Amino acid sequence: MKTVELSPEVSFGGGKLCVIAGPCVIESPDLCMDVARGAKEICDSLGLGYVFKASFDKANRTSVGSFRGLGIGRGLEILGAVKQELGVPVLTDVHETWQVEPAAEVVDILQVPAFLCRQTDLLIACGQSERVVNVKKGQFVAPHDMINVVRKIESTGNTSILLTERGASFGYNQLIADMTAIPEMQATGYPVIFDSTHSVQRPGGEGSFSGGNRQHIGVLTRSAVAAGADGLFLEVHPEPDQAKSDAASQLKLEDLKPLLESALRIFEAVRAV
Repeated sequence: MKTVELSPEVSFGGGKLCVIAGPCVIESPDLCMDVARGAKEICDSLGLGYVFKASFDKANRTSVGSFRGLGIGRGLEILGAVKQELGVPVLTDVHETWQVEPAAEVVDILQVPAFLCRQTDLLIACGQSERVVNVKKGQFVAPHDMINVVRKIESTGNTSILLTERGASFGYNQLIADMTAIPEMQATGYPVIFDSTHSVQRPGGEGSFSGGNRQHIGVLTRSAVAAGADGLFLEVHPEPDQAKSDAASQLKLEDLKPLLESALRIFEAVRAV
């Protein structure tokens, strides 16, 4: 499997568990800095690679009246400040091709949202940026079909690719996480990350916003690591119920360390077999 390296401390697929964590959306500079600092301290204490994530715009909110973020200009400014002050790689979503170039000037990983994982022009633009590209597998896409996504990005000459499993649609307003998706996507030759928090979402489950089953984050995280995931993606917030996006599915920041401690023990046990 290819190793995707961002720094000596952070590499996916190299036999070390790495964590992507941060709030769903950029609500304020203080929130981002506090979460990034707290998550970095936890990951450093456990010897885990860490990437901060937050979205400058959530363009796929259920309701037109939902909070979307602070916009690309202010958002990238905040992400840049986190990167500079804490020395951590940063990740953000891009939804349109014109966002790729300015985002790539600041962030280390460009993320293609699940709903857009088949948008050829967006995938190619991300590939041409020469940044690491993380693609969320669509809830409507079979794991083995992600090879077509990979080929689109590879056509630009970019082979710094990550794939993320985040559950599949199971009827209305419900997702189910199939752990066989992890080895299926690893067969593409690229590292696979498991999105522990979006996998417990109930998309549109509350009518004008999404619900979630936060109590299942732990069991899915541990299951994914046991299934061989190369990294974890977690949306974390100091007060999830007060979050302006994905309140029902974010993990409380104070719960991050015990979760990662248990995940790391499983990760090490699986790779020792």
